[in-house]
Amino acid sequence: MLLNEILNIKYPIIGGAMANIGTAEFAASVSNAGGLGIIATGGWDEVRTEAEIKKCKALTDKPFGVNIMLMNPKAKEIVDVICNEHVAVVTTGAGNPGIYIPKLKESGAKIFPVLASVALARRLERYGVDGFIVEGTESGGHVGEATTMALVPQVVNAVNVPVIAAGGIASGKQLNAAFALGAIGVQVGTVLLASEECPIHENYKNAVINAKDLDTVVTGRSVGAPVRILKNKMSKEYIALENKGAGIEELEKLTLGGLRRAVLDGDTETGSVMMGQVAGLVKEIKPIKAIFEELINDAKLEKDKLIQKIDLLKV
Repeated sequence: MLLNEILNIKYPIIGGAMANIGTAEFAASVSNAGGLGIIATGGWDEVRTEAEIKKCKALTDKPFGVNIMLMNPKAKEIVDVICNEHVAVVTTGAGNPGIYIPKLKESGAKIFPVLASVALARRLERYGVDGFIVEGTESGGHVGEATTMALVPQVVNAVNVPVIAAGGIASGKQLNAAFALGAIGVQVGTVLLASEECPIHENYKNAVINAKDLDTVVTGRSVGAPVRILKNKMSKEYIALENKGAGIEELEKLTLGGLRRAVLDGDTETGSVMMGQVAGLVKEIKPIKAIFEELINDAKLEKDKLIQKIDLLKV
């Protein structure tokens, strides 16, 4: 069974939970286009979360989800709001959702933790989650170490719940690759940054469509907080400080407010312009509906080519 059948949506595609970007309006746009939109609560409190959920309900009659960053000191209160509002899907990051799972399940929510290792998948499976979003290091924002191609099949082999692939997916070929690796669907983020509906500054969108294959870099590995962003003035200063042995407090001073500067002000030089390596394939700003349709139609066309190549194999 594919993700769209499980979630009662048109396409087996989840929109990535992107802090300062995943508003009610954007989540509703993704859901209305046939995917599963996600409200990214980030550092919000329960009041803002409730308001965004109610707004999203007013903007779409399709399923949508909410992402909880478990390090948020308001995580418990946000869970309470999600349960009271009977949100269809919950994704989690930055922690173990175990203590919240019984209540979330009781409210009717399906739970898909985002993770970047086999060990964490094995540990969380016992809590009764509905599946995992397995994210490779190609993705933008906070990343792990393993690539999507290496990590997804290992998690698929290790657990008995569905797996959704994330990281480096912006074309039908990559969607097919995710299916071949054992995933039932995909989560996409970078390709949606270049959508008409995405609420980021035009400078940010142009940075995505102008990016080349080697134009992103991972900062923060030295302090255990790796983040993939666009190479710019800020990233160069950050890496120079890392090379000098700077601690996390000094490094955080440099990035403080960086994502908001990029998203709201369009500061692509000193802002934290998060995007994945797949930005090199994203070359045009389009409506979300067109992005999804092209992903699916391209996957169908490429499937036939793939079958022909397999048939040519001599075994």
